Amino acid sequence: MNTIIKNKNTISEKDSIIILSNKKTKISNIKLSNDEIKYILDQQKNKQEIITLNQYSRKVIIVNPKEIKNPNLYLENLRCLGDKVFSSIEFLNEVIIDNLERKQINTYAFAEGFALSNYSFDNHKTKQNKKRKITVNIFKNDNSCDINEINNLCKSITLTKDLVNTPFSHLKATDLAKLAKEAGNKSGFTTTIFNKKKIQSLKMGGLLAVNQGSIDEPTFSILEWKPKNATNKKPIILVGKGIVYDTGGLSLKPTKGMDIMKVDMAGAGTVIGAMNAIASNKLNKYVISLVPATDNRPSGNAYAPGDVVTMFNKSTVEVLNTDAEGRMILADALSYSEKYNPELVIDLATLTGAAARAIGHFGIVSMHKNAASHHNNLKEIGHLTHERLAEMPFWEDYDDLIKSDIADIKNIGGDFAGAITAGKFLSTFTNYPWIHLDIAGPAYVTSKYGYRGKGATAMGVRLLYNYIKRF
Repeated sequence: MNTIIKNKNTISEKDSIIILSNKKTKISNIKLSNDEIKYILDQQKNKQEIITLNQYSRKVIIVNPKEIKNPNLYLENLRCLGDKVFSSIEFLNEVIIDNLERKQINTYAFAEGFALSNYSFDNHKTKQNKKRKITVNIFKNDNSCDINEINNLCKSITLTKDLVNTPFSHLKATDLAKLAKEAGNKSGFTTTIFNKKKIQSLKMGGLLAVNQGSIDEPTFSILEWKPKNATNKKPIILVGKGIVYDTGGLSLKPTKGMDIMKVDMAGAGTVIGAMNAIASNKLNKYVISLVPATDNRPSGNAYAPGDVVTMFNKSTVEVLNTDAEGRMILADALSYSEKYNPELVIDLATLTGAAARAIGHFGIVSMHKNAASHHNNLKEIGHLTHERLAEMPFWEDYDDLIKSDIADIKNIGGDFAGAITAGKFLSTFTNYPWIHLDIAGPAYVTSKYGYRGKGATAMGVRLLYNYIKRF
């Protein structure tokens, strides 16, 4: 991460400063001329949210957020203002944030949006732009603001973005597992990696079937954070889809749909980032993440439409579309979760185009089984972090759509309700409280999306972290 957040006890007349205020607060800690005060008051009357003063030796920026009654939307606006302010101070390398409202959560939200805006991915350009490094000092009128937490969370989001933005030429399944292990070595979680031989011995039929068309080996990674002071005896399990590249297999995608399919491991990238944040900030929660990973390619040995696959839990699946591969590898991981007797399992996946078409990139499609209270709590956190859940119906009527004539179930449900039938498929491999999050819409964007930027957004990392923190 190229933005470092620190605490600071003093403000000098040479320090560039960002003042968070509202109409009720009085500007203090800075010397202003009468003309400057008049200008600020005039801009406030015009409902300007960002007011900039270019003084001789520094910049003074007053951030006057508009009045929003919904507190969660107010916080999201602060994050967005952080993004706008970051874009307006191109040549500064150090600033101070002074929150006159004295509300820790507002300071946190603004600093979060500001810091997350400072991301770029140009690792593969021969002429790389010089990474912009900036220090953000938070003036300690707000002693409760956890600086380490913000820094660690932002670093974890950067980790997820880097993983998702990295092309398949540089990120095979084995690379993803290795990078997860490296992250764990730094932050404190342990990583166990199953190679192909181990996966074969476990008879993970879904993962092995998808991998058949690849010349590269699959991996199955187990990430574990189990502090001695954990408040939950049974683990929370996160499962992330790790399709490092998806051609669709023999059910080949058109080029337009295939060109960004490096992002099909965003579920895996998200849970790795969440684990990094959880371990870095030493949350007192017992959490395990499972990451099944492979690419999905056509070859002479690729699994084919019409095949029947025996899964890890011994059930059989009729494959009608090899491009419905994510659910095949997730199913094995969900079945494997049973061995831990989990408190709750949450899976994340760029699973269906249907989810993206339903709500766009503005939120996450969700479903659940035997987890109503957990899902309601996750929804609340989604509003807090503005990584909102759009719950789909999960009626029994949809079960009939995945019934197979020749196997237990089939891997697609038909021409409609594709996101729901994908969830229904996964639900057959669960016998514990379970939540399914389809992040196909928000995981990757082709134009700038506020402080989330362009490309990988890391949508879901803050959601999972804040949910588990409060679990």
